[in-house]
Amino acid sequence: MSASDTYIDGFSEFLQASPSSYHAAEEVARALEERGFTRLDEADDWAADAGRWVIVRDGAVLAWAVPDGAGALTPFRIIGAHTDSPGFKLKPHPSTATRGWLQAGVEIYGGPLLNSWLDRELELAGRIVTADGSQHLVRTGPLLRIPQLAIHLDRGVNDGLALDKQRHTQPVWGVGDGSGADILEHLAGIAGIDAVDIAGYDLLTVDAAAPARFGLDGALFAAGRMDNLTSVHAGLVALAAAPDDAAHISVLAAFDHEELGSESRSGASGPVLEDLLARISAGLGASVTERLRALSASWCVSSDAGHAVHPNYPERHDPVNQPVPGGGPLLKLNANQRYATDAVGSALWLRACAAADVPFQEFVSNNTVPCGSTIGPLTATRLGIRTVDVGPALLSMHSARELADVDDLHALTLALTAFLAGA
Repeated sequence: MSASDTYIDGFSEFLQASPSSYHAAEEVARALEERGFTRLDEADDWAADAGRWVIVRDGAVLAWAVPDGAGALTPFRIIGAHTDSPGFKLKPHPSTATRGWLQAGVEIYGGPLLNSWLDRELELAGRIVTADGSQHLVRTGPLLRIPQLAIHLDRGVNDGLALDKQRHTQPVWGVGDGSGADILEHLAGIAGIDAVDIAGYDLLTVDAAAPARFGLDGALFAAGRMDNLTSVHAGLVALAAAPDDAAHISVLAAFDHEELGSESRSGASGPVLEDLLARISAGLGASVTERLRALSASWCVSSDAGHAVHPNYPERHDPVNQPVPGGGPLLKLNANQRYATDAVGSALWLRACAAADVPFQEFVSNNTVPCGSTIGPLTATRLGIRTVDVGPALLSMHSARELADVDDLHALTLALTAFLAGA
Protein backbone atom coordinates (compact mmCIF):
# COMPACT_ATOMS: atom_id res chain seq x y z
CA MET A 1 0.00 0.00 0.00
CA SER A 2 1.11 3.56 -0.69
CA ALA A 3 1.43 6.13 2.07
CA SER A 4 -1.74 7.77 0.75
CA ASP A 5 -3.62 4.45 0.89
CA THR A 6 -2.52 3.85 4.47
CA TYR A 7 -3.49 7.37 5.45
CA ILE A 8 -6.97 7.22 3.96
CA ASP A 9 -7.66 3.88 5.68
CA GLY A 10 -6.79 5.46 9.03
CA PHE A 11 -8.88 8.52 8.25
CA SER A 12 -11.85 6.35 7.35
CA GLU A 13 -11.60 4.57 10.71
CA PHE A 14 -11.41 7.93 12.47
CA LEU A 15 -14.56 9.16 10.69
CA GLN A 16 -16.50 6.06 11.64
CA ALA A 17 -15.50 6.50 15.27
CA SER A 18 -16.51 10.19 15.27
CA PRO A 19 -20.21 10.60 14.42
CA SER A 20 -20.56 13.68 16.65
CA SER A 21 -18.29 16.40 17.99
CA TYR A 22 -18.32 14.66 21.38
CA HIS A 23 -17.24 11.36 19.86
CA ALA A 24 -14.58 13.13 17.78
CA ALA A 25 -13.09 14.86 20.83
CA GLU A 26 -12.94 11.59 22.74
CA GLU A 27 -11.47 9.75 19.75
CA VAL A 28 -8.69 12.32 19.36
CA ALA A 29 -7.90 12.06 23.07
CA ARG A 30 -7.94 8.26 22.93
CA ALA A 31 -5.68 8.14 19.88
CA LEU A 32 -3.21 10.58 21.43
CA GLU A 33 -3.15 8.69 24.72
CA GLU A 34 -2.17 5.60 22.72
CA ARG A 35 0.70 7.68 21.34
CA GLY A 36 2.04 8.71 24.74
CA PHE A 37 -0.04 11.79 25.58
CA THR A 38 -1.40 12.19 29.10
CA ARG A 39 -4.99 13.29 29.59
CA LEU A 40 -5.50 16.14 32.06
CA ASP A 41 -8.48 17.57 33.89
CA GLU A 42 -8.91 21.34 33.58
CA ALA A 43 -9.76 21.55 37.28
CA ASP A 44 -6.39 20.10 38.30
CA ASP A 45 -3.03 21.75 38.68
CA TRP A 46 -0.78 20.89 35.73
CA ALA A 47 2.88 19.99 35.67
CA ALA A 48 5.24 22.42 33.95
CA ASP A 49 7.51 19.67 32.69
CA ALA A 50 8.18 18.85 29.07
CA GLY A 51 5.68 16.30 27.85
CA ARG A 52 2.58 15.62 25.79
CA TRP A 53 -0.86 16.45 27.08
CA VAL A 54 -4.52 16.51 26.05
CA ILE A 55 -7.77 17.91 27.47
CA VAL A 56 -11.39 17.49 26.38
CA ARG A 57 -13.96 20.21 26.94
CA ASP A 58 -17.40 19.01 25.82
CA GLY A 59 -17.08 18.62 22.04
CA ALA A 60 -13.68 20.32 21.82
CA VAL A 61 -10.26 18.75 22.26
CA LEU A 62 -6.93 20.53 22.77
CA ALA A 63 -3.58 18.81 22.89
CA TRP A 64 -0.01 20.06 23.08
CA ALA A 65 3.59 18.90 23.12
CA VAL A 66 6.09 20.83 25.26
CA PRO A 67 9.63 20.09 24.03
CA ASP A 68 12.69 19.57 26.19
CA GLY A 69 14.20 22.90 27.16
CA ALA A 70 11.02 24.96 26.64
CA GLY A 71 10.99 28.21 28.56
CA ALA A 72 9.09 31.39 29.16
CA LEU A 73 9.75 32.76 25.65
CA THR A 74 9.12 29.56 23.72
CA PRO A 75 6.54 30.34 21.01
CA PHE A 76 3.58 28.23 19.94
CA ARG A 77 2.70 26.58 16.66
CA ILE A 78 -1.02 25.88 16.60
CA ILE A 79 -3.22 23.87 14.23
CA GLY A 80 -6.81 25.05 14.57
CA ALA A 81 -9.82 23.05 13.36
CA HIS A 82 -13.38 22.22 14.41
CA THR A 83 -15.22 19.04 15.34
CA ASP A 84 -18.84 19.89 14.50
CA SER A 85 -20.73 19.61 11.21
CA PRO A 86 -24.15 20.77 9.94
CA GLY A 87 -27.14 18.52 10.45
CA PHE A 88 -30.23 18.21 12.60
CA LYS A 89 -30.35 18.29 16.40
CA LEU A 90 -32.93 16.43 18.48
CA LYS A 91 -35.46 18.76 20.10
CA PRO A 92 -37.00 18.48 23.59
CA HIS A 93 -40.02 16.15 23.66
CA PRO A 94 -38.93 14.69 20.33
CA SER A 95 -41.29 11.72 19.97
CA THR A 96 -44.32 12.31 17.76
CA ALA A 97 -46.62 10.18 15.62
CA THR A 98 -48.39 11.31 12.45
CA ARG A 99 -50.72 9.17 10.36
CA GLY A 100 -49.12 5.90 11.31
CA TRP A 101 -45.50 7.09 11.20
CA LEU A 102 -43.28 7.64 14.21
CA GLN A 103 -41.29 10.85 13.82
CA ALA A 104 -38.51 12.63 15.68
CA GLY A 105 -38.63 16.36 16.30
CA VAL A 106 -35.40 17.96 15.10
CA GLU A 107 -33.97 21.45 14.81
CA ILE A 108 -31.61 22.51 12.03
CA TYR A 109 -28.00 22.78 13.22
CA GLY A 110 -25.82 25.14 11.21
CA GLY A 111 -26.28 25.37 7.45
CA PRO A 112 -26.83 21.89 6.01
CA LEU A 113 -27.52 21.39 2.32
CA LEU A 114 -31.07 20.31 3.12
CA ASN A 115 -31.91 18.29 0.03
CA SER A 116 -28.81 16.11 0.53
CA TRP A 117 -30.27 14.76 3.76
CA LEU A 118 -33.38 13.37 2.08
CA ASP A 119 -33.89 9.67 1.46
CA ARG A 120 -30.82 8.35 3.24
CA GLU A 121 -30.47 6.38 6.46
CA LEU A 122 -29.40 8.57 9.37
CA GLU A 123 -28.23 7.86 12.87
CA LEU A 124 -28.36 9.95 16.01
CA ALA A 125 -25.10 10.51 17.86
CA GLY A 126 -23.90 12.67 20.71
CA ARG A 127 -24.16 12.71 24.47
CA ILE A 128 -26.82 12.09 27.11
CA VAL A 129 -26.45 13.63 30.55
CA THR A 130 -28.21 12.09 33.53
CA ALA A 131 -29.47 13.89 36.62
CA ASP A 132 -26.28 13.13 38.54
CA GLY A 133 -24.24 14.96 35.87
CA SER A 134 -22.66 11.88 34.31
CA GLN A 135 -22.26 11.90 30.54
CA HIS A 136 -22.87 9.00 28.19
CA LEU A 137 -21.77 8.96 24.56
CA VAL A 138 -24.37 7.27 22.40
CA ARG A 139 -24.98 6.45 18.76
CA THR A 140 -27.91 4.60 17.29
CA GLY A 141 -26.73 3.21 13.99
CA PRO A 142 -29.22 3.55 11.10
CA LEU A 143 -32.48 4.73 12.68
CA LEU A 144 -34.06 7.65 10.84
CA ARG A 145 -34.90 8.88 7.35
CA ILE A 146 -36.28 12.14 5.97
CA PRO A 147 -38.52 10.93 3.12
CA GLN A 148 -39.00 13.10 0.05
CA LEU A 149 -42.39 13.53 -1.56
CA ALA A 150 -42.81 11.27 -4.61
CA ILE A 151 -42.62 12.96 -8.00
CA HIS A 152 -46.17 11.78 -8.73
CA LEU A 153 -47.38 14.08 -5.93
CA ASP A 154 -45.15 17.00 -6.93
CA ARG A 155 -44.80 17.07 -10.72
CA GLY A 156 -42.75 20.27 -10.65
CA VAL A 157 -40.15 19.07 -8.17
CA ASN A 158 -37.39 18.84 -10.78
CA ASP A 159 -37.97 22.48 -11.65
CA GLY A 160 -37.13 23.55 -8.12
CA LEU A 161 -37.29 21.86 -4.72
CA ALA A 162 -38.44 24.09 -1.86
CA LEU A 163 -38.31 22.56 1.61
CA ASP A 164 -40.11 24.07 4.57
CA LYS A 165 -37.51 23.86 7.34
CA GLN A 166 -40.11 22.81 9.90
CA ARG A 167 -42.68 20.71 8.04
CA HIS A 168 -40.46 18.88 5.56
CA THR A 169 -37.37 17.96 7.63
CA GLN A 170 -38.81 15.81 10.42
CA PRO A 171 -37.49 12.25 10.02
CA VAL A 172 -39.42 9.02 10.45
CA TRP A 173 -38.03 6.28 12.67
CA GLY A 174 -40.80 3.72 12.93
CA VAL A 175 -44.49 2.96 12.51
CA GLY A 176 -47.40 3.09 14.93
CA ASP A 177 -49.66 5.50 16.74
CA GLY A 178 -46.99 6.60 19.20
CA SER A 179 -48.26 4.66 22.19
CA GLY A 180 -45.33 2.98 23.90
CA ALA A 181 -42.82 4.36 21.40
CA ASP A 182 -40.37 6.90 22.80
CA ILE A 183 -37.13 7.69 21.03
CA LEU A 184 -35.56 8.72 24.33
CA GLU A 185 -36.28 5.29 25.76
CA HIS A 186 -34.64 3.77 22.71
CA LEU A 187 -31.57 5.95 23.25
CA ALA A 188 -31.51 5.22 26.98
CA GLY A 189 -31.49 1.51 26.23
CA ILE A 190 -28.46 1.93 23.97
CA ALA A 191 -26.69 3.96 26.68
CA GLY A 192 -27.55 1.41 29.36
CA ILE A 193 -29.50 3.86 31.54
CA ASP A 194 -33.13 4.47 32.49
CA ALA A 195 -34.99 7.03 30.40
CA VAL A 196 -36.34 8.69 33.54
CA ASP A 197 -32.76 9.56 34.51
CA ILE A 198 -32.13 11.60 31.35
CA ALA A 199 -31.71 15.25 32.31
CA GLY A 200 -30.45 16.59 28.98
CA TYR A 201 -28.92 15.58 25.67
CA ASP A 202 -26.99 16.92 22.70
CA LEU A 203 -27.80 14.54 19.86
CA LEU A 204 -27.43 15.22 16.14
CA THR A 205 -28.05 13.36 12.92
CA VAL A 206 -25.23 11.96 10.81
CA ASP A 207 -25.23 9.92 7.62
CA ALA A 208 -25.19 6.26 8.67
CA ALA A 209 -23.37 4.98 5.57
CA ALA A 210 -19.70 4.13 5.88
CA PRO A 211 -17.09 6.25 4.09
CA ALA A 212 -16.43 5.08 0.54
CA ARG A 213 -13.40 5.11 -1.72
CA PHE A 214 -14.33 4.81 -5.39
CA GLY A 215 -13.79 6.17 -8.89
CA LEU A 216 -10.97 5.53 -11.36
CA ASP A 217 -7.98 4.12 -9.47
CA GLY A 218 -9.83 4.77 -6.21
CA ALA A 219 -9.01 8.48 -6.42
CA LEU A 220 -12.28 9.68 -4.85
CA PHE A 221 -13.37 9.60 -1.22
CA ALA A 222 -16.87 10.37 0.07
CA ALA A 223 -18.14 10.55 3.64
CA GLY A 224 -20.14 12.62 6.05
CA ARG A 225 -18.52 15.21 8.34
CA MET A 226 -15.42 15.72 6.19
CA ASP A 227 -15.98 19.40 6.97
CA ASN A 228 -14.05 19.49 9.20
CA LEU A 229 -12.86 16.12 10.45
CA THR A 230 -10.40 16.11 7.54
CA SER A 231 -8.47 18.82 9.36
CA VAL A 232 -9.00 17.37 12.84
CA HIS A 233 -7.52 14.05 11.79
CA ALA A 234 -4.69 15.72 9.86
CA GLY A 235 -3.89 17.78 12.96
CA LEU A 236 -3.97 14.66 15.13
CA VAL A 237 -1.44 12.90 12.90
CA ALA A 238 0.75 16.00 12.68
CA LEU A 239 0.80 16.56 16.43
CA ALA A 240 1.61 12.91 17.14
CA ALA A 241 4.64 13.31 14.86
CA ALA A 242 5.81 16.62 16.39
CA PRO A 243 9.52 16.42 17.29
CA ASP A 244 10.59 16.39 20.94
CA ASP A 245 13.36 18.90 20.24
CA ALA A 246 11.22 21.51 18.46
CA ALA A 247 11.91 25.20 19.01
CA HIS A 248 8.22 25.75 19.74
CA ILE A 249 5.30 24.23 21.63
CA SER A 250 3.05 22.31 19.22
CA VAL A 251 -0.72 22.62 19.78
CA LEU A 252 -3.84 21.10 18.24
CA ALA A 253 -7.02 23.08 19.01
CA ALA A 254 -10.13 21.38 17.63
CA PHE A 255 -13.08 23.54 18.65
CA ASP A 256 -16.80 22.83 18.69
CA HIS A 257 -19.66 25.00 17.37
CA GLU A 258 -17.83 26.55 14.40
CA GLU A 259 -20.89 25.89 12.24
CA LEU A 260 -22.91 28.10 14.62
CA GLY A 261 -20.44 30.99 14.80
CA SER A 262 -18.04 29.65 17.48
CA GLU A 263 -19.57 31.62 20.35
CA SER A 264 -19.53 29.05 23.14
CA ARG A 265 -17.26 27.90 25.93
CA SER A 266 -15.86 25.22 23.62
CA GLY A 267 -15.83 27.40 20.49
CA ALA A 268 -13.04 29.45 18.96
CA SER A 269 -14.60 32.71 20.17
CA GLY A 270 -14.57 31.39 23.72
CA PRO A 271 -11.63 31.46 26.13
CA VAL A 272 -10.48 27.84 25.95
CA LEU A 273 -7.41 28.30 23.74
CA GLU A 274 -6.36 31.59 25.33
CA ASP A 275 -6.68 30.05 28.78
CA LEU A 276 -4.72 26.99 27.72
CA LEU A 277 -1.81 29.03 26.34
CA ALA A 278 -1.78 31.18 29.46
CA ARG A 279 -1.59 28.11 31.70
CA ILE A 280 1.21 26.59 29.65
CA SER A 281 3.18 29.84 29.75
CA ALA A 282 2.59 30.26 33.48
CA GLY A 283 3.79 26.72 34.07
CA LEU A 284 7.00 27.60 32.24
CA GLY A 285 7.50 30.59 34.53
CA ALA A 286 6.53 33.28 32.02
CA SER A 287 5.57 36.75 33.16
CA VAL A 288 2.75 38.54 31.37
CA THR A 289 5.27 40.36 29.22
CA GLU A 290 7.16 37.17 28.40
CA ARG A 291 3.92 35.42 27.44
CA LEU A 292 3.04 38.25 25.07
CA ARG A 293 6.53 38.07 23.58
CA ALA A 294 6.05 34.34 23.02
CA LEU A 295 2.69 34.93 21.34
CA SER A 296 4.20 37.54 19.05
CA ALA A 297 6.56 34.85 17.71
CA SER A 298 3.80 32.23 17.42
CA TRP A 299 1.80 30.93 14.47
CA CYS A 300 -1.66 29.44 13.98
CA VAL A 301 -2.62 27.48 10.88
CA SER A 302 -6.42 27.45 10.72
CA SER A 303 -7.33 24.38 8.69
CA ASP A 304 -10.90 24.09 7.43
CA ALA A 305 -12.56 22.72 4.32
CA GLY A 306 -12.61 24.81 1.15
CA HIS A 307 -14.18 24.54 -2.27
CA ALA A 308 -12.71 22.69 -5.23
CA VAL A 309 -13.98 24.00 -8.56
CA HIS A 310 -17.29 22.34 -9.39
CA PRO A 311 -17.24 20.95 -12.95
CA ASN A 312 -20.95 21.62 -13.42
CA TYR A 313 -20.86 25.14 -11.96
CA PRO A 314 -17.45 26.65 -12.84
CA GLU A 315 -19.02 30.10 -13.11
CA ARG A 316 -19.58 30.12 -9.33
CA HIS A 317 -15.81 30.21 -8.81
CA ASP A 318 -13.21 32.86 -9.49
CA PRO A 319 -12.46 32.68 -13.23
CA VAL A 320 -8.70 32.34 -12.69
CA ASN A 321 -8.21 30.72 -9.27
CA GLN A 322 -10.01 27.40 -9.60
CA PRO A 323 -8.63 24.68 -7.30
CA VAL A 324 -8.62 21.26 -8.94
CA PRO A 325 -8.52 17.77 -7.43
CA GLY A 326 -4.99 16.55 -6.95
CA GLY A 327 -3.67 20.10 -6.85
CA GLY A 328 -2.90 19.94 -3.15
CA PRO A 329 -4.30 21.72 -0.08
CA LEU A 330 -5.75 25.20 -0.34
CA LEU A 331 -4.29 28.51 0.73
CA LYS A 332 -7.45 30.50 1.46
CA LEU A 333 -7.46 34.25 0.81
CA ASN A 334 -10.06 36.99 1.15
CA ALA A 335 -9.56 40.75 0.87
CA ASN A 336 -12.17 41.39 3.56
CA GLN A 337 -10.50 39.17 6.18
CA ARG A 338 -13.08 36.41 6.07
CA TYR A 339 -9.87 34.39 6.06
CA ALA A 340 -6.87 35.52 8.10
CA THR A 341 -4.21 34.83 5.46
CA ASP A 342 -1.88 37.68 4.53
CA ALA A 343 1.36 37.78 2.55
CA VAL A 344 3.45 36.66 5.53
CA GLY A 345 1.13 33.74 6.14
CA SER A 346 1.25 32.82 2.46
CA ALA A 347 5.02 32.57 2.71
CA LEU A 348 4.74 30.30 5.75
CA TRP A 349 2.37 27.94 3.91
CA LEU A 350 4.66 27.91 0.87
CA ARG A 351 7.56 26.83 3.12
CA ALA A 352 5.49 24.12 4.82
CA CYS A 353 4.28 22.65 1.53
CA ALA A 354 7.78 22.82 0.05
CA ALA A 355 9.22 21.01 3.08
CA ALA A 356 6.51 18.35 2.72
CA ASP A 357 7.08 18.14 -1.05
CA VAL A 358 3.40 18.68 -1.81
CA PRO A 359 1.75 21.25 -4.09
CA PHE A 360 -0.76 23.83 -2.89
CA GLN A 361 -3.27 26.06 -4.65
CA GLU A 362 -4.90 29.37 -3.86
CA PHE A 363 -8.60 29.73 -3.23
CA VAL A 364 -10.38 33.07 -3.51
CA SER A 365 -14.12 33.64 -3.97
CA ASN A 366 -15.88 34.92 -7.05
CA ASN A 367 -16.71 38.57 -6.30
CA THR A 368 -20.42 37.86 -6.72
CA VAL A 369 -20.46 34.94 -4.27
CA PRO A 370 -20.27 35.76 -0.53
CA CYS A 371 -17.28 34.21 1.20
CA GLY A 372 -17.64 32.01 4.24
CA SER A 373 -15.31 32.26 7.21
CA THR A 374 -13.37 30.09 9.63
CA ILE A 375 -11.87 30.10 13.10
CA GLY A 376 -8.81 31.83 11.63
CA PRO A 377 -9.94 35.46 11.95
CA LEU A 378 -11.42 34.69 15.37
CA THR A 379 -8.12 33.28 16.66
CA ALA A 380 -6.09 36.12 15.17
CA THR A 381 -8.43 38.69 16.70
CA ARG A 382 -8.62 37.12 20.13
CA LEU A 383 -4.94 36.24 20.57
CA GLY A 384 -3.05 38.47 18.14
CA ILE A 385 -1.24 35.42 16.78
CA ARG A 386 -0.16 35.44 13.14
CA THR A 387 -2.68 33.20 11.38
CA VAL A 388 -3.02 31.63 7.96
CA ASP A 389 -6.14 29.88 6.61
CA VAL A 390 -5.72 26.63 4.67
CA GLY A 391 -7.68 23.44 4.11
CA PRO A 392 -8.65 20.51 1.91
CA ALA A 393 -10.60 21.08 -1.30
CA LEU A 394 -14.07 19.46 -1.24
CA LEU A 395 -17.14 19.21 -3.40
CA SER A 396 -20.64 19.20 -1.86
CA MET A 397 -19.62 21.05 1.31
CA HIS A 398 -22.34 20.86 4.00
CA SER A 399 -23.96 17.92 2.23
CA ALA A 400 -24.76 14.82 4.24
CA ARG A 401 -21.83 13.30 2.28
CA GLU A 402 -18.95 15.34 0.94
CA LEU A 403 -16.36 14.46 -1.70
CA ALA A 404 -12.57 14.86 -1.94
CA ASP A 405 -9.50 13.64 -3.78
CA VAL A 406 -7.62 11.04 -1.73
CA ASP A 407 -4.17 12.48 -2.43
CA ASP A 408 -5.26 15.98 -1.40
CA LEU A 409 -6.27 14.73 2.05
CA HIS A 410 -2.90 13.06 2.53
CA ALA A 411 -1.05 16.13 1.23
CA LEU A 412 -2.78 18.35 3.80
CA THR A 413 -1.54 16.10 6.58
CA LEU A 414 2.00 16.14 5.25
CA ALA A 415 2.00 19.95 5.08
CA LEU A 416 0.64 20.31 8.62
CA THR A 417 3.24 17.83 9.85
CA ALA A 418 5.95 19.94 8.23
CA PHE A 419 4.51 23.05 9.89
CA LEU A 420 4.77 21.49 13.35
CA ALA A 421 8.25 20.25 12.49
CA GLY A 422 9.31 23.89 12.13
CA ALA A 423 9.13 24.55 8.38
